[in-house]
Amino acid sequence: MPEAYVDHPWGEDVAKVRKKVFVFFGTGQGDFGIGVKLPESGPLALAQDGVSPSGYGLGDSGWVNVDFSESTLPFEMLRDWIDESYRAVAPKKLGATLRDT
Repeated sequence: MPEAYVDHPWGEDVAKVRKKVFVFFGTGQGDFGIGVKLPESGPLALAQDGVSPSGYGLGDSGWVNVDFSESTLPFEMLRDWIDESYRAVAPKKLGATLRDT
């Protein structure tokens, strides 16, 4: 993804674009999963097993956590959610450079 990079704030792996996080790798508490911002597909995501609103008030802004120990979501869905999160966080010009899937 354009200008995306991995960073390690708070001892956690994240993906950022222009200093803004668009994916958290790990859901805290030692569980393995991801956290993504889903302004469009959030309600659908929250209806899936293992998906919950993110803590620290992030859930109010469309962020969700996917706990892989409770979820067996297909790779394609997770990839689409990461794309959506990137588009939600990245400047509009960068988000527009992703091809539609």
